Amino acid sequence: MSTLTLVLLIILAVLVIAVVVLYFLGKRAEKKQAEQKEQMDAVAQTVSMLIIDKGKMRLKDAGFPAIVVESSPKYLRRTKVPVVKAKVGPKIMTLMCDADVFKTLPVKKEVKATVSGIYITAVKGLRGAAEVAPAKKGFFARFKK
Repeated sequence: MSTLTLVLLIILAVLVIAVVVLYFLGKRAEKKQAEQKEQMDAVAQTVSMLIIDKGKMRLKDAGFPAIVVESSPKYLRRTKVPVVKAKVGPKIMTLMCDADVFKTLPVKKEVKATVSGIYITAVKGLRGAAEVAPAKKGFFARFKK
């Protein structure tokens, strides 16, 4: 056997091992995600709220309690997350939102939302239908007209 064949066999073996490890890690992550979704669904409640403002900002800058920031993963602290400022009853609260729900949230309108802790998982329009924000046009799409 030549050295080239030996090197290619070693690289192939390493790739096969990496694929097998990633497969099992993916299965474990799916199970963990399903368990977390069940827990969130168990404590979810429907709340009527007035959406004051929404935006994407860093977890540290959003104004969440310190325990929320500390319990979040390190990589999530630097990324921008969808944050909603809403009036729930007499209190003004800062809530985190699902990315798909964030697009449909109307600003300065009252909605019924399914909330699990400080996380908005679903939204229904209370006064009229929930509006979907128009999709942003790309740079070159603006000039096609």
